[in-house]
Amino acid sequence: MRSDILPPDKAEEFAKYPLVNASQLRFRKSRPKKVKMLARDFIEDSLYNPYYGYFSKQVVIFNPGEPFKFNEIRDDLDFMSLLGKRYTEFEDALDEKALNDARQLWHTPTELFRPYYGEAIARYLVINYMIAHHPFHDLIIYELGAGNGTLMLNILDYIRDVHPEIYERTQFKVIEISPALASRQAAQLTSSASARGHARHVEIINKSIFNWDIYVGAPCYFLAFEVFDNFAHDAIRYDPFTEESHQGMVLIDQYGDFFEFYTKQIDPVAERYLRIRHAAHRQPFQHPLSGNRFIRTLKSRLPFAPNLTVPEYIPTRLMQFFETLKDFFPRHQLVTSDFNDLPERISGFGSPVVQTRFQRRTVPVTTPYVQQGYFDILFPVNFAVMEDVYQAITGKLTRVMSHEEFLKRWAYVEETRTISGENPMLSWYKNASVMLGVT
Repeated sequence: MRSDILPPDKAEEFAKYPLVNASQLRFRKSRPKKVKMLARDFIEDSLYNPYYGYFSKQVVIFNPGEPFKFNEIRDDLDFMSLLGKRYTEFEDALDEKALNDARQLWHTPTELFRPYYGEAIARYLVINYMIAHHPFHDLIIYELGAGNGTLMLNILDYIRDVHPEIYERTQFKVIEISPALASRQAAQLTSSASARGHARHVEIINKSIFNWDIYVGAPCYFLAFEVFDNFAHDAIRYDPFTEESHQGMVLIDQYGDFFEFYTKQIDPVAERYLRIRHAAHRQPFQHPLSGNRFIRTLKSRLPFAPNLTVPEYIPTRLMQFFETLKDFFPRHQLVTSDFNDLPERISGFGSPVVQTRFQRRTVPVTTPYVQQGYFDILFPVNFAVMEDVYQAITGKLTRVMSHEEFLKRWAYVEETRTISGENPMLSWYKNASVMLGVT
């Protein structure tokens, strides 16, 4: 079933083309044609394919150079001006080496507020480790998707300098899917004499967490910062009358053009997520069938009304990550932060921002079905639902709080306070939340 009103007739190709998934495409060096795939496989292939994926080839994470001296900055506007200047200098330096109009450049709180942001996380980890596991176990930390490796270094620097006795028992393991980022993280460990001292405590594992096959029985902390937003989602639409689910698929024709189809056949992964969410959720959440059913069906009877609701994007890959934690890291404690809302999202419930950069300007688009590897596909995280699903799968308790609340508890906030009293580390990222495992 197709959702467009008058799409090109691709039903024959849809029936004929083979169904492929992202795992099969990881061995292809060119973008596929004459195939069909689930929406989540298309998104995963677009972001993570090792040959043409967004994170494999396009991404550069901003490094501001020397840490900002917030106590010498006048106010928030002054910080934004200084940040803009450093952004320009950073990209100018990259262009001197290789001009690239399509460079994908973005920043993280770890980079903007280093080392203070990483020290707050380190403080949380050490205190919880001392309460729960010291002296019977080592401090074992896993970080999923470590970017430039800055958070890793900031955490290890803090533990070494403030708790040297715990540092000797610290193991830091990075799980990184991107070969380019894994190489960058390894280079960080040789960037200075101070960083080189961490090498014996660090292991960088260049593989997907979804291919993990090693059982870790020891207690460990699992960090995932700004990672869940790039996990692939499935697209689900509903019949407005029967409320039957339909799963989104993408057809790629012989010319490389994309066509969106919906089928009544729900694959086991999406079906499992819908079943777990239905059983686990403790409070109402917004989705296409929310609201008054009579009004919904009335609108659907209007001329030219679509035969399905707007899409709902469900985090099936996130569910599979939780299942990996349960199966292979049974004694983990999760520490994660991500965006709970995003501006300029495409149409739908739980829908992503889809955007690229061209000539240093952000260009948003209105569909996730775009040229693979050139666009970031970034989903907001519904922490209320995510917490329920995580607890249902792992049996572990959690606590959700705002980004600001976490930092007020664990950061030395006076270190990022400007002369005016404004504090960018607290006032920025208002649309982010933190979820912590509870021991």
